[in-house]
Amino acid sequence: MEKYVVRQFERPDKALIERLGALDVTTIYEAQGRSGLMHNRLRPVIPGSTACGPALTVHCQAGDSLMIEAALEVCQPGDLFVITADSDEIYGMVDDKIVSALIHKRIRGVVIDSGVRSVQKLRKLGLPIWAKGIYSRGATQSKGGWINVPVVCGECAVRPGDVILADDDGVVVVAKEQAQTVWEQARKRLRAEEEEKKKIARGELRLDFGGLRKYLQADNVHYYESELVQTDRKGNVDR
Repeated sequence: MEKYVVRQFERPDKALIERLGALDVTTIYEAQGRSGLMHNRLRPVIPGSTACGPALTVHCQAGDSLMIEAALEVCQPGDLFVITADSDEIYGMVDDKIVSALIHKRIRGVVIDSGVRSVQKLRKLGLPIWAKGIYSRGATQSKGGWINVPVVCGECAVRPGDVILADDDGVVVVAKEQAQTVWEQARKRLRAEEEEKKKIARGELRLDFGGLRKYLQADNVHYYESELVQTDRKGNVDR
């Protein structure tokens, strides 16, 4: 099977990426119809990290990080590496040497559906990374793969140039052609949330202003003024 590197791909407008990056994963996920969220096994190596950028995709073979090194040749400042490997096993595929090179290239961050190692050094370096795990078992660097092709990472499809946003809540993917629309929907959602907060501050209940009470009624939830005590045929209390 041919393995290859695509050198160029279309990236969304930088200003739009910055606007999306000022938001959070939850807002974006909700704004685009509760879609695009990667599996929750991908967690930040450095809690409190945030990152946003166009996806540069790297498809490695199992337990081999050669293509991560190759991606350093074609990346651009501001890219965010999305790395997947042909294995459910975890390897320490990203270490402090790779991260030092990524920082030199001004990469925004890394999302990898495998593992990292040398974590104390990674935390000192400070590059935002989301990984499936931490494991000292290192990777080989001898097998080819693919760069800037569609991949699946964290059970979510990612194409080169899709916008990746990551924080403590997880990682979300925004299709590059939908980025402007998602930004507009996110703004509407934020304005609506501000109005909700004002109502909550006045003591109003979301059951009422959010129209939730009807679901209690539909699911046969009743209200009683005091605790109900029921007994079975033997007189035992059955709550």
